[in-house]
Amino acid sequence: MGIRSFLAFELPPEIRGQIGTVYKELQKKRMPVRWVKEENIHLTMIFLGSVSEDAIDEIKEKVPLVVKRFSTIRTMLNGVGVFPHWRKPRVIWVGLDGEVEKLSNLRDELQAELRVLGLREEKRPFRAHLTIGRFKGIVDRDEELKWILDRYHDITSDLCYLNELILFKSDLKPDGPVYTRMATWPLKID
Repeated sequence: MGIRSFLAFELPPEIRGQIGTVYKELQKKRMPVRWVKEENIHLTMIFLGSVSEDAIDEIKEKVPLVVKRFSTIRTMLNGVGVFPHWRKPRVIWVGLDGEVEKLSNLRDELQAELRVLGLREEKRPFRAHLTIGRFKGIVDRDEELKWILDRYHDITSDLCYLNELILFKSDLKPDGPVYTRMATWPLKID
């Protein structure tokens, strides 16, 4: 059995605080959503899935080869939305703006470097977002969801910096996943 893992950025305190405010308001709504624990909200770059310990060792060798080419990444909050569409939502998220192209390039270069490990490559364009909840069923209160999306479509925050990529281990527990840091790589400071 492998180690369920992913590469991600933890959120700067400024963004985490802003999300916390919105998150608490959204949780008061009677939506069929399984909310991500606030402390587990992060920016996933690559979900690696279940990988062997040998693959984890190789990931730890290959990731710094890419990370060392990138400097800290400026980002800020940019609206609340759902995937794939508000009439049939599966995921509710908070968007990110800023150096999104740089984030996309980082993701693509990481995938290219890790391709030799046989990991599943994400073909869809990178969308910088923070998953805050997953819908558990049909939304029979369209107007409430539409109100939420209208109310928070222009949420923003101060510009912050992502400065450390992290390899997380994810242990699935009955009350939700528990994330443990396995390795960290700082980005260059401009």
